[in-house]
Amino acid sequence: MTTNNNTYPIESPLEDLGALYPFKFQPILKSVIWGGSDISEFKNISPRQDGIGESWEISGVEDNVSVVSNGELAGKSLDELLSKHKEQLIGKKVYNKFGNTFPLLIKFIDARDDLSIQVHPNDELAKERHNSFGKTEMWYVVKSTPDAFLYTGFASPMTADEYIETVKNNTLTDKLQKYNVTPGDVFFLPAGRVHAIGAGCFIAEIQQTSNITYRIYDYNRKDAQGNSRELHTELAKDAIDYKVYNNYQTEYSPQMNHPVELVTCEYFTTNLLEMDIPIARHYENLDSFVIYICMQGHYTLKDNKGNSIFIEQGETILLPADTQSTLIIPSETSKLLETYIK
Repeated sequence: MTTNNNTYPIESPLEDLGALYPFKFQPILKSVIWGGSDISEFKNISPRQDGIGESWEISGVEDNVSVVSNGELAGKSLDELLSKHKEQLIGKKVYNKFGNTFPLLIKFIDARDDLSIQVHPNDELAKERHNSFGKTEMWYVVKSTPDAFLYTGFASPMTADEYIETVKNNTLTDKLQKYNVTPGDVFFLPAGRVHAIGAGCFIAEIQQTSNITYRIYDYNRKDAQGNSRELHTELAKDAIDYKVYNNYQTEYSPQMNHPVELVTCEYFTTNLLEMDIPIARHYENLDSFVIYICMQGHYTLKDNKGNSIFIEQGETILLPADTQSTLIIPSETSKLLETYIK
């Protein structure tokens, strides 16, 4: 895949008026006790809604399937699109692997309080136990308070038995690597990595389509009835990667008007695009859908089929796999995350 920052015209070999177009979806807003006000403000939701902990931007998760909000297919669910258009929507190799399950879940998360410490199983374990895919994910910090932090990975060596003991004696957090975060920080979380989002973090999350989470520790908190939340201590025992790594944060160097790769793995590749001039992107050889998440500013996107769509901060769009090229025209300095499957 190549990038052309200097020549703007895009050829339009496809003139099929019935072809798929860039899709926006109705956000699925999750009101929770730990949610804040950043999602409402970031997405310009009116009237303002407080207490939104998550906004699911694109989801194929059962009972939480996204619905198209723009164009002639507005009102259609992502499942309906995928069932009908198959590889035209997500790509041949992607469809062969995932079938009628959309493979990625895109979220915004706003944590007003510390979230529980958790881990996700890998594909093999999730298939065996839950007939599900596992969950590898990444975080991009959108906004943070001065004291915001998160946990990811172990800071010192740990065995499975020692892990069980730290949960019992409330010392697990002492064994985790803690990061104070600022906007633009990136963390890759492969399945098996223990992690938690701390209070004051507003994060964009890209993950496998899976809702399998093992809650390990919840700071001994009680609900209004005095009950503790369910923990999955034993289930997590075999899912955890106990290795210690040198650095759990993704290092990268931003570059204006040029894509910067943040994460690449078998489940997704994510690039950062920060621009103040038009940029052309070419996908003829990709064989995958592409997702754009607008993190800052606003821009107009034009594709090779003649479609034009305006995208603002907080909006997410899905480009069908049969899209060959796009021209991204920022109205001001804009920033977006670009995600696809190689």
